[in-house]
Amino acid sequence: MRVVVGTAIVGSHGLLAQERAFPPEVAGMWEVPGGRVEPGETDEEAVRRECMEELGVTVAVGERVGPDVPLRDDLVLRVYRASLVDGEPIAREHRTLRWLTAADLPTVEWLPADRVLLPALRALLP
Repeated sequence: MRVVVGTAIVGSHGLLAQERAFPPEVAGMWEVPGGRVEPGETDEEAVRRECMEELGVTVAVGERVGPDVPLRDDLVLRVYRASLVDGEPIAREHRTLRWLTAADLPTVEWLPADRVLLPALRALLP
């Protein structure tokens, strides 16, 4: 089973979410940062690498959040909580970033896999 990691970066402003710029069929939809776990890489290493590549930040990886979400027969999304250690997030590969409060979560159009995780993500917020 291959894994795509997602990162629930929670800070004083809420949960960090990013708006997809591509591919066209999901452009404008929102997700938590993340990406595929590379061969020989742990989930935690992938979270740290993806946050550096996508956002330019260093994170401390915490506990898993919510259930594994099947994306395809051989691929699951697995989300981890994280906190910023160094850097200010910038949208390197996405249209924009937003810090979302619990009240903001339902106001953006989430990718279907991330939508499944909204109850677990909401539980991380005050």
